[in-house]
Amino acid sequence: MKSLRRLSLSFNGFSGPVPESLSKMVSLEFLHLGSNKFEGSIPKGLCEEDLRNNLKELYLEDNLLTGFIPPSLGNCSQLVSLDLSLNYLKGTIPSSLGSLSNLRDLIIWFNNLSGEIPEQLMYVKTLENLILDSNELTGEIPSGLRNCTNLKWVSLSNNKLGGEIPSGIGQLSNLAILKLSNNSFSGRIPPQLGDCRSLIWLDLNTNLLSGPIPPELFKQSGKIAVNFVRRKTFVYIKNDGSKGFHGAGSLLGFSGIRKEQLKRISIRTSWNITRGKLQPPNFYHNGSMIFLDLSNNMLSGSIPKVIGSMFYLYILNLGHNSISGNIPEQFGNLKNLGILDLGSNRLEGQIPQSLTGLSLLTEIDLSNNNLSGLVPTSGKFFTFPADRFLNNSGLCRDTLTPCEEELGYSTNVQHQKLDRRKLTLSANVVCLGSTLAAVLIQGQLIFVWKLTGAREALSINLETVENSLQKLTLADLLEATNNFHCDRIVGSGGFGVVYKAQLKDGSVVAIKKLIHGSGQGDKEFAAEMETIGRIKHQNLVPLLGYCQVEEERLLVYEYMKYGSLDILHDQKKAGIKLDWAARKTIMIGAARGLAFLHHNCTPHIVHRDMKSSNVLLDENLEARIADFGTARLVNAMDTYLSVSTLSGTPGYVPPEYYQTSRCSTKGDVYSYGVVLLELLTGRKPTGSSDFGDDNLVGWVKQHAESRKFDVFDPELRKEDPSPEVELVQYLHVAFACLHYRPRKRPTMIQVMAMFKEIQAGSPKSTIVTGDGGLGAVEMVDMSIKEATELSKE
Repeated sequence: MKSLRRLSLSFNGFSGPVPESLSKMVSLEFLHLGSNKFEGSIPKGLCEEDLRNNLKELYLEDNLLTGFIPPSLGNCSQLVSLDLSLNYLKGTIPSSLGSLSNLRDLIIWFNNLSGEIPEQLMYVKTLENLILDSNELTGEIPSGLRNCTNLKWVSLSNNKLGGEIPSGIGQLSNLAILKLSNNSFSGRIPPQLGDCRSLIWLDLNTNLLSGPIPPELFKQSGKIAVNFVRRKTFVYIKNDGSKGFHGAGSLLGFSGIRKEQLKRISIRTSWNITRGKLQPPNFYHNGSMIFLDLSNNMLSGSIPKVIGSMFYLYILNLGHNSISGNIPEQFGNLKNLGILDLGSNRLEGQIPQSLTGLSLLTEIDLSNNNLSGLVPTSGKFFTFPADRFLNNSGLCRDTLTPCEEELGYSTNVQHQKLDRRKLTLSANVVCLGSTLAAVLIQGQLIFVWKLTGAREALSINLETVENSLQKLTLADLLEATNNFHCDRIVGSGGFGVVYKAQLKDGSVVAIKKLIHGSGQGDKEFAAEMETIGRIKHQNLVPLLGYCQVEEERLLVYEYMKYGSLDILHDQKKAGIKLDWAARKTIMIGAARGLAFLHHNCTPHIVHRDMKSSNVLLDENLEARIADFGTARLVNAMDTYLSVSTLSGTPGYVPPEYYQTSRCSTKGDVYSYGVVLLELLTGRKPTGSSDFGDDNLVGWVKQHAESRKFDVFDPELRKEDPSPEVELVQYLHVAFACLHYRPRKRPTMIQVMAMFKEIQAGSPKSTIVTGDGGLGAVEMVDMSIKEATELSKE
């Protein structure tokens, strides 16, 4: 048997360990044992250094193998293909594989591998297929992979990878498939990817990518090598709406794997793919991409018109981002388009009539945008259900709100928010602080309403926004506030009093009347206006308007039903119960809001007074960060911003503020960590007799060393099933935020990535209201649909 060159036993029912004696067969070139029930570890004797070996193909996919990948495989100097997919292997990918100078296929998807992708793979110049999906890999994509110019398929989805996507990937002229979905990649999409002239499949969904979609991405031709599909079996798993399955679908290389193993994938990933949702892709058309999925990120800007030139594009998914502007008319040229998802963005304008000519279009989602006008009824649009167009305040169709209402001929009661008003009040009024009376004075009171319905793009210069104003009568203002009567007061803080007000059309707003001498001078007030007036994000309280007359300052915000997170400490009075699922929703929402301020605004924004009373809760218990009264704009090149006076609230102020009076985004991270502790413990940050001379942070750190579970809110520990494991995980995130050294604290983007790792399988949160009513709040996904971006009007 020592002279045996090929041994192929695939697709049988062999079990037990892989015989160690196989390592003695030094003439063996092809060892195919895939799709069996082999268990145990991979024989360590394979390609031992002291043995001559000729092994070229090692296929052990679709078995029950456990343990580690033997580093000795790096001695298989003739190895061309290594497939260990669909096993239970753990540990790291051996760096010794970087010495395999003939390796073409490195396929190890769907295991439990951890650690980083070895940098040494850059030396494998023959590498064509690098498929490592569905593991637990961390770190960044090795920049040296740009040297592997023969790469055709790079698939790293469903891992825990982060950092930026290397621009050097653009040097891979043969790359046809790039799958990086469901990771934590941040930064911008490299425009250099457009240099991949063979690229036909680009899947970047469910990451933390931001910025605009680069038009350069679409200059590639989509021409692939003829032999790319030879002897390959592909399976495309279409997204059927399963929870946790983001994006349009997933492409798998299924060579050597039994079809029934799809059930195993379904159990582990929560993808409901056992219903026959299989569809093989067609690679036989050259000329453009056929699959583009950038959904569930934090992308902004407008949709590049050049996408309309991608003639063979079949799937286009840009949903759940913060993309603004119009739907390009050029999309009518996508004659092969079958699936179009632009939902949950900030798109405006009308649906182009050119889309009615897309005869192959089977699915569309334009919901949750700011589209207006009539929904086309010709072509395939006649067959699309109404829910594909819902939540567009100006869009009308027979099965939606009647057109005469949506187009402004009558009042639409369903859309009474001030999303699209830009109003100016020319009046003579001043609010006297102590008496709350309104009287007329000489001069003008300018009430500027900011556009909140149109969801604008990220990363703009705040000085470029133009305002368009309409008029609101004085009677409207006085009636809305009942002359600033004290029974309308819903809260007060260090900077002023907040009133609940209702306008004639039923719109409910919150008006904040700043206290004289509160410390906000003209510059501070102007800074707040220039900051929050241009920010649009679902986890920030939108500023609808403001006025400034002499010493008077009034801010008008969207009203938040449940007030601030302070209700945590008096839930009975608030008529609401915050269970663990609801608190996680609040934690993640607040994190997204801060991450937006820190990373997606240009210039960056430091809040400087992050605390529970500045975390407001809307009707869905979604967190909205409020009160940018002490906000400052930070130049993108600066790390810190010096301030003349110490900002913040006792218990939340990071230690370095007392020492240096230097505010930074890492200071906000510390304050956010205190809010996390409040949600985990149910305690206020200061004032408890249990703390002694310490505060909440010190008390938790002291007790967590010996009695970790004792620090958690007893109400949370009573829940069934117990969330104690998750409580500890979230506590570790809080501790990371509360590190004494600012540089050791994570960024808010990194905090979101931590949450993403521990969030899988979260249940729905139940809101228990005072009248006994129940309302379900879906656990927020750590994806792009949660992050919206800064305005560019």
